[in-house]
Amino acid sequence: QVQLVESGGGLVQAGDSLRLSCAASGRTASSYAMGWFRQAPGKEREFVASVSGGRTYYEDSVKGRFTISRDNAKNTVYLQMNSLKPEDTAVYYCAASSFAPVPARTMYYPYWGQGTQVTVSS
Repeated sequence: QVQLVESGGGLVQAGDSLRLSCAASGRTASSYAMGWFRQAPGKEREFVASVSGGRTYYEDSVKGRFTISRDNAKNTVYLQMNSLKPEDTAVYYCAASSFAPVPARTMYYPYWGQGTQVTVSS
């Protein structure tokens, strides 16, 4: 089993930055694919970014603004979010998988955190 705990969310203004953290415990490995997803009220959960096998992937609307990284020594994945926009408002979830051939698909992630709220005011 893998346990994931997100932190770092909050209320910020448009243009501000936040860094989300996801601490993993249990049966984890540096080879695991780690992803960030988000879900706004009334919308489906959507892909934000992932890191797998040393490669990173981003949803188009966050490219150039968000950066995903991992510290294997700390079993922690980060999401640095810059130039935040009101449309980035959502609950952000961390996810982990030992096998994610399509990193953007939620179906490949069996492990999820509880989520952290990010609210961006205009």
